[in-house]
Amino acid sequence: MKSLFPAVFILGISITSPALPADWLQWGGNAGHTGQATVAGQPLTAQLADVAYDPFVGLETNDANGDLRVHYQTPLIDGNDVFLEFKTGSYSSNSWNTQTWGVRKLSWVDGRLVTRWERTSDWKPEPRGSLGFEPVFHAALRGDALFLPAANGGVLQVDRVTGAVVTPIAPFRDASNVYVAGPLVVDPSSGNVYYDAIQFNAADPYVRDVIDSWLVRISASGQTSKASFRTLVPDAPEASSLCLTTFSDELPWPPSRDAVPPSAPCGSQRAGINVAPAIGADGTVYTVTRAHLNSRYSYLVAVNPDLTPKWSTSMRDRLKDGCNVLLPPNGSPGGCREGTTTGVDPADNSLGAGRVIDESSSCPVVAPDGSILYGAFTSYNYQQGHLMQFSAAGEFMHAYRFGWDITPAIYEHEGTWSIITKENRYPVGSYCSNCSAARNADDPFGYFITQLDPQFNLQWQFKNSNTLSCRHDNLGKVVCQSDHPGGFEWCVNGPAVDVRGVVYANSEDGNVYAISQEGVVVESLFLQLALGAAYTPVAIGPDGKVYTQNAGHLFVVGAAGGPAMDRRRAARH
Repeated sequence: MKSLFPAVFILGISITSPALPADWLQWGGNAGHTGQATVAGQPLTAQLADVAYDPFVGLETNDANGDLRVHYQTPLIDGNDVFLEFKTGSYSSNSWNTQTWGVRKLSWVDGRLVTRWERTSDWKPEPRGSLGFEPVFHAALRGDALFLPAANGGVLQVDRVTGAVVTPIAPFRDASNVYVAGPLVVDPSSGNVYYDAIQFNAADPYVRDVIDSWLVRISASGQTSKASFRTLVPDAPEASSLCLTTFSDELPWPPSRDAVPPSAPCGSQRAGINVAPAIGADGTVYTVTRAHLNSRYSYLVAVNPDLTPKWSTSMRDRLKDGCNVLLPPNGSPGGCREGTTTGVDPADNSLGAGRVIDESSSCPVVAPDGSILYGAFTSYNYQQGHLMQFSAAGEFMHAYRFGWDITPAIYEHEGTWSIITKENRYPVGSYCSNCSAARNADDPFGYFITQLDPQFNLQWQFKNSNTLSCRHDNLGKVVCQSDHPGGFEWCVNGPAVDVRGVVYANSEDGNVYAISQEGVVVESLFLQLALGAAYTPVAIGPDGKVYTQNAGHLFVVGAAGGPAMDRRRAARH
């Protein structure tokens, strides 16, 4: 597609967050995970690099009936350097532990990405058990130090120039079965590194309660400390408390207007898997937890920089848009039982609960007004989840009807800001696998990129209406066939937005898209068909190159012969 970008960057856009770096140093680009670059993205006219980092994609998709059920790291970009996850070892259908994870340092030299070094880690994912997606291995960059997750809840501090291990950091020296549970995060003001950790019961990790779970801090001087979520979420039900489960009676649910589902022990509050804590401008750390045995009891947690509790707030009973609202009318196909209370979740006859589930990689985002966004899972609205917003004091504010596996981006502009998220309206049963997929007229099936204002009012939407499955033939020509009349799902779990408000996102149709603030595609580039793709984030480098992922490959896209990084700046690294 011909570029519609102006030759001169748009002026007058106000970036009000001084903490936003030019580089992409961690999940979501920065400690608040806002996904906004301080530069304009380059035109999507050329594929500048293709780097394979997962050699097991074929085996992984065969095991998952064509889907790629793996969470991947965002590339870390600093000047001319790119730090990329890679996998080696061997693949097993029964265990992730035969694989080995590490980081590869690449540098741009004469327009090519050149490998500088590789460093493997002894990190392993959480026990496979009932997990449907392989957990993420995710490093973070702080100046000349790269921090990698390691075994037994530890971290490797690596020299970013040489790749040598500077310090192995072991906060759980005398424990076992402790796992780094998600991406590492760096506070740019203090230099502190934060992450979540979980200690499972080795005998039956997802049926028996966890031993404990913590928020861990590594100070700028290398000292470690940790706080148990048992103390950080004091108002949660005790591990042995009985919590509501869901109905298993004959459909439709609920069985009657006043029905109450059975109860079972909740389990301890522990970190959600794949969650990167977010850090506010004042150093407050935000993360999410769930009852180990019941994800319907989940919390957003705020922690002071010294790991003392600030507040925690439940995501349960916050949503009033179930039966007769997002679902078809009671008594109709896909709807709840006739007479059910309007707004409840039919699975437990309570108001809807935002859920932290381990198949997701949603992470908290700190908005410019200090509020916190989180993409929680809900199954009662066609498995679309909800994007939830809480104030800086922990008060529930708003919810939007999609939130599944997304860390939304923030676009700051002209004294205000907007929220960019994906919105996949799946063709699935309304609230259970055997329910009708009938939908309300104002909620049609389709795949969208959506922009909201701070009050969650719709600003624009772009629907992926592409019907073409494409591939490169033996001569490199793109050949296509029309076989997706409903369009393609957005596989991005972290979109990126540039200084002009142009949104970058990847789709299962194999394209990376640039979408303007009018909700119109201004450019796209076909890379590789990605049906059943893993959820992968997009990043923007400090020179405007766009980094997108697809089927275990990193693709870098931009202008052929485009602007090079300032050599004086690159020389510092």
